[in-house]
Amino acid sequence: MFEIIAVIAVILAVAIAVILILAATKPDTFSVQRATNVRAPPEKIFPLINDFHRWGSWSPYEHKDPAMKRTYSGAASGKGAVYAWDGNKNVGSGRMEILDASAPAKIVIKLDFFTPFEGHNTAEFTMLPQGDGTSLTWLMHGPAPFMAKIMHVFMNIDRMVGKDFEIGLANLKRLTEK
Repeated sequence: MFEIIAVIAVILAVAIAVILILAATKPDTFSVQRATNVRAPPEKIFPLINDFHRWGSWSPYEHKDPAMKRTYSGAASGKGAVYAWDGNKNVGSGRMEILDASAPAKIVIKLDFFTPFEGHNTAEFTMLPQGDGTSLTWLMHGPAPFMAKIMHVFMNIDRMVGKDFEIGLANLKRLTEK
């Protein structure tokens, strides 16, 4: 019986060591980016992102918890606008603040997650005129502390978050191309 327990302990120790080594090889930062072309001018897209009150019309995160509590503070829109949420396990809790709003080309948002995991990231939306339309990009980047690196061993953050970004961009495209 002791030999079986010893073998299991060694296998467990090796598995944990492999996970820790794999995590250590992950980068210290992460980045998720998606882009689309929209047949609308940047001036039509910009207000939907620049005003947190309007995110309900396009953000994929707004519908993951119908009972989510939302609070708005700071400026009504643009630089200084703040949006905080507290929801179920699908959305957790957090806070966003617009740090820069350069109409109609770029919006930079400080994005803080509190639950289920703490994270402090930056989201950026860029709207570049392209012919009769706009190249619209949604980027999120930030540090990857060691606990996040361990999670990245098991989860593909780019694929997971990227799917939501694709839905949000498609919603913005649908709304602004009407």
